[in-house]
Amino acid sequence: EIAKAWERELDELHERLAGLFRRAEPRQRSRAYLKGLLGTVERKNGWQLAEWIGEATPDGVQHLLERAAWDADAARDVLREYVVEQLGEREAVLIVDETGFLKKGEHSAGVQRQYSGTAGRIENSQIGVFLCYAGDGGSAFIDRELYMPQAWIDDRARCRSAAIPETVGFATKPQLARLMLERALDSGVPCGWVTGDEVYGSDRSLRLWLESRAQPFVLAVKKNEPLWWQG
Repeated sequence: EIAKAWERELDELHERLAGLFRRAEPRQRSRAYLKGLLGTVERKNGWQLAEWIGEATPDGVQHLLERAAWDADAARDVLREYVVEQLGEREAVLIVDETGFLKKGEHSAGVQRQYSGTAGRIENSQIGVFLCYAGDGGSAFIDRELYMPQAWIDDRARCRSAAIPETVGFATKPQLARLMLERALDSGVPCGWVTGDEVYGSDRSLRLWLESRAQPFVLAVKKNEPLWWQG
């Protein structure tokens, strides 16, 4: 019964996403792809997910993720709305943090040798900044931004080969966090507190921006960070 209830809930959620796909084939494959991600597939790569779906090659899954016409930001908004419906409460917490994705090559967007919390050391990796919503009895990610190092932004030919739009400029991790927080707060996501580690707390402009919105926050700072107290 629990499994059937989960499947019904997934079908209802996918109905919200279905309108993002103009063609039936990617719409159906997106549902199977979501089920694969939530299922028992050991490694969630194109080959194994395609095999789980029942396809002979990963071409269809790769087409869905790389070339099919659908709006990832619109999907993000659907997700955010759904999460707030399920977990929303006035004293919920928005958490900003980053994580690393280890890579072997040099062609993935934003990849370079940089510190990765996933590995606990400097590694060849991509860094994603994420926004998590912790509310009534659970938590879920509601937004994401890929950190693009300055070296990538300065090399527009490399950006074009990785399909990075010309409009993408350099942004620090705290600036990416502010972008996501602004989207969430402007959309009416109920939030009591914003939290993050010293990567974000040590950015004075982010703290001042949260204060300007009268948004309570608890952000870690470095031990030598200059602060002020207004009594």
